[in-house]
Amino acid sequence: MTVVVTSAGKIRGTSRDQIACFRGIPFAAPPEGPLRFQPPAPPSPWDGVRDTLAFGAAPPQLAPAPGAPAIWRPGDGLDCLTVNVWTPDPGAAGLPVMVWIYGGVWKYGSASMPQYDATALAAAGVVVVTFNYRVGFEGFGHLSGFPDNRGLRDQIAALQWVQDNIAAFGGDNANVTVFGQSAGAASAVLLASAPAARGLFRRVIAQSIPAGARTRTEAHAATTAIARAAGLPATWDALASLPPEALLAVQDAPLRGPEDGFTAFGPVVDDDLVTGQPWTAFEAGAGGEVDLICGFTHEEYRGQGPVPAAQDIDLGQVTEAVGLGKDAAAAYREGYPGLSDDALFTGVLSDALVRMPTTRVAQAHTRAGGRTWLYDFTWQGHALGAAHGIDVPFTFGNPNTRYAALFLGSPPPADFADLSERLRTAWTSFARTGDPGWPRFTPDQPTTRIWNLPPTDTAYPLEASRQIWERTSPA
Repeated sequence: MTVVVTSAGKIRGTSRDQIACFRGIPFAAPPEGPLRFQPPAPPSPWDGVRDTLAFGAAPPQLAPAPGAPAIWRPGDGLDCLTVNVWTPDPGAAGLPVMVWIYGGVWKYGSASMPQYDATALAAAGVVVVTFNYRVGFEGFGHLSGFPDNRGLRDQIAALQWVQDNIAAFGGDNANVTVFGQSAGAASAVLLASAPAARGLFRRVIAQSIPAGARTRTEAHAATTAIARAAGLPATWDALASLPPEALLAVQDAPLRGPEDGFTAFGPVVDDDLVTGQPWTAFEAGAGGEVDLICGFTHEEYRGQGPVPAAQDIDLGQVTEAVGLGKDAAAAYREGYPGLSDDALFTGVLSDALVRMPTTRVAQAHTRAGGRTWLYDFTWQGHALGAAHGIDVPFTFGNPNTRYAALFLGSPPPADFADLSERLRTAWTSFARTGDPGWPRFTPDQPTTRIWNLPPTDTAYPLEASRQIWERTSPA
């Protein structure tokens, strides 16, 4: 077993496939008691050697779907702020560092999920860090007079831990790449322009960036609805008296209908960490010093909601529901001739949820002077096509998890290994040198990597959608 000295004490990890792994290292104190709903506080140091052989508890959350295994139970409590490190050589110096931020619509997720095992990724010669951050009300609920965005502040604390400790694992704290998917991608982009995170990393890989920042008014309304459902006033004293499981039982109270989306939570515009949607600070010129890869899966809506049969779709109602107006249905049909209404339905909602937010981030980052690369992941899974989240097994090289089976089937298809190797090579090359291996996305040449077999580079593939959204959507 390998022993490493961290800022809080010595730790002992394990080794598998020539990769040393350390799990469940505290980077902050348990956010309980007087620390509940507060920004993260430093962890307490320990004497002797602490075994870091198992993941820490997940942050409080419900199971993500009926029948899915629960990753948090009431007895697990709130001691969830831990990091995990995979390193090919703890005795090395100057290895590139990749820090993962999980997604989960701001109310699910844990670094202990098997799909985030980083053994294969670290084998490419990088140090990989994963960590937990608070989700749901614990991480993103708004309380008047208290700091917002505790989940983002947890992320910053974890990145500061990386700065202070990663050299002991062979990593270079001056060469850190933050990568994440969905809510994790939005988090990474928001932190890229946040003054509080400046200097903590130099590159970002953002896989499927959603919109979703809440105004204080929207966040306050959500808290009011949750407190009312719990029969309590919307104050720190009252809500902190609830055990996490009681708060989880009412966390969806603000979601009255489909128009309210999948979650009541998201980053709150506090004019400190968050100034608006993920692209807002880039549009104002911030964050250009951070290199950025961003992209989307081609059918982002698949896996997030049902797709009706073509004869049951009123495309005008769909475009109106996403804020484009009924006339945009004709523009989509003209822009994508030959597509059936069910394919257009998927396209419109994929644009609304992720593809256009990600495109807007790429455009804004480029205008801010940043080096930007864009991709479209088009490889088709056996059941859900190029669905939201299908890229995660390819990113980590883990085809045999329960999560991967939803997209890949079991056993995984024969071409998984080839595409995963190519994607991981691009990601680790970017982390190492700042070059993923395809041309940059610029206003004059909006080159886009198409992730399929073989990978190709082409002009931006959603120009019709981009024009529709620029012409008809609100700012």
